[in-house]
Order: sequence, then structure tokens, then C-alpha cells
Amino acid sequence: MSLKESQRSLRAWTKQKWRTASGKKSSKTGEVYAPAKTIAKLKSTAAGKKKLAAANAKKRAATKKGKQHAKHGLHKGKKR
Repeated sequence: MSLKESQRSLRAWTKQKWRTASGKKSSKTGEVYAPAKTIAKLKSTAAGKKKLAAANAKKRAATKKGKQHAKHGLHKGKKR
């Protein structure tokens, strides 16, 4: 039995190791969650660090306003 595209996508998504840049809980730090590969790639360049810092700032601002989800743009352009 083959899986539907949405089921394959969900399976791939759950296999990824999701974390924050610091490795601590987002509820404590206010950081965004992203796949570990994405975090490593962003932390390796100055532009990536700047993008990650901007995403974290947007996440913290949204959290402060009581929002559960923040449109930080870190995953923009990715098929999710």
C-alpha cells in the first residue's frame, strides 16, 4: 500500500530532528524551532546568524502579544 503525498511529507517532517538554536526549550528562550540541519546551516554564516536572530526577535514579539504562532519567515520559500 503506497502512501499519499501528504502522508509521505508528514513522515519526512517527523523524522527530522527539530530543535532551537541553543538547544534549550523555546518556552524558556523564545527561540524558533527548526530542523537541526537548518539551524546548523544558518549558524555557519554571518547572514544566516542575522536571519536567525531576526526570526527569534519576531517569535519573541509574537509570544509577548500572546500569540501561539509567529510568522518569522525562517521557512519562507520551503515546501512545508
